Amino acid sequence: MDIWRGNPHRRWNALTGEYVLVSPHRTMRPWLGQVDAAPGAIRPSYDPNCYLCPGNERAGGAHNPTYTGTFVFQNDYSALLPDAPVEKWERGGLLRAETERGVCRVLCYSPRHDLTLGAMEPGSIRNVVDVWGEEYAELGALPGIRHVQIFENCGAMMGASNPHPHGQIWAEERIPNEPAKETACQARYREDHRSCLLCDYLDLESRENERIVWQNSTFTALVPFWAVWPFEVMIIPRAHRGSLPELSSPERDGLAEILRRILRAYDKVFDAPFPYSKGFHQKPTGGEDHPEWHLHAHFYPPLLRSTTIRKFMVGYEMLAQPQRDITPESAAERLRDLAAKDF
Repeated sequence: MDIWRGNPHRRWNALTGEYVLVSPHRTMRPWLGQVDAAPGAIRPSYDPNCYLCPGNERAGGAHNPTYTGTFVFQNDYSALLPDAPVEKWERGGLLRAETERGVCRVLCYSPRHDLTLGAMEPGSIRNVVDVWGEEYAELGALPGIRHVQIFENCGAMMGASNPHPHGQIWAEERIPNEPAKETACQARYREDHRSCLLCDYLDLESRENERIVWQNSTFTALVPFWAVWPFEVMIIPRAHRGSLPELSSPERDGLAEILRRILRAYDKVFDAPFPYSKGFHQKPTGGEDHPEWHLHAHFYPPLLRSTTIRKFMVGYEMLAQPQRDITPESAAERLRDLAAKDF
């Protein structure tokens, strides 16, 4: 890998068929851009003004129960509606639009206003994993639903509308852009190689041992070879599983453990709580088998060098292709060292 550590190069993303430009020499450039205050405010365990805390009134007028574990409710301001009219519109083969039906839910991880997912105890995180699986199965079984997206935006920098730790679950009629690309690439790989893309990729990464951050008996966390974000991480089950409901009880424990370790390592990279977007990609729903699909989670943290220096998609990234300065190998090394010091 030495030639790639100091020279600009492109890396191919096997999951999407696209490229990312890597410019490791740019890490030496000085920073005179925007600098923001570090997030460090201490939150109370209960906030009477928070519309996600137990017993409080939500923004839409409903009241939360006095929940003691996880809590799921229909989003009061859903981006998708189950009863939207079915309409298509087209003009001259160039202008096209069609309605999209779906369901949006919110999942509060804990009644504690001050606990991030990584700060929770393993048993509590395991409960969240179980709820994720239940929601995927329930929503995926609804008529017309073909994709269930479980995700979280952590921190105001990532656009989270409320600091109470929570995630979202969106179920919709059609497979969105990113999962659709991953579906196509995994299916093509299976057809060409008669094997699973991510099973083979995980085997290759284990032999290379350059980008693995942490692994237990059931899951591996690594910085993908094609990573775009400075400290991007993928979490992949070591056995071939297409969705969260397929995980055994020990595998769910392993996922809870590795989530806790990676999130705590993130908090140590800079200052807690570390902002990120994360989400699970799982096989499409709707009754088809999809043997090519291998469950995995993506973590996309935007910070470049510190809590105060951001890295968003701008300029070249928006007009040409993604570009990153920190190599996946150096990011993995830093995260690996911090993950090993946890607990």
